Amino acid sequence: MSETVTLTVEGMGCSSCVAAVQKAVALVSPSASVRVDLTSGEVSIENAQATVSAIKGAIEGAGYDVVG
Repeated sequence: MSETVTLTVEGMGCSSCVAAVQKAVALVSPSASVRVDLTSGEVSIENAQATVSAIKGAIEGAGYDVVG
């Protein structure tokens, strides 16, 4: 059973933002499954091979604020 990591990300507003967040996560965890909900700002990651800290850093490096 895989663990799901859910983060709240601020600053996303369009499909380009979704793609940027997905790409950022893929850089640190290529096999992860990423779902982004623009309405709630939640990013759910399954099957991550990277630490939560590394994932947060990648998303922040793409220009978004991880708040949870």
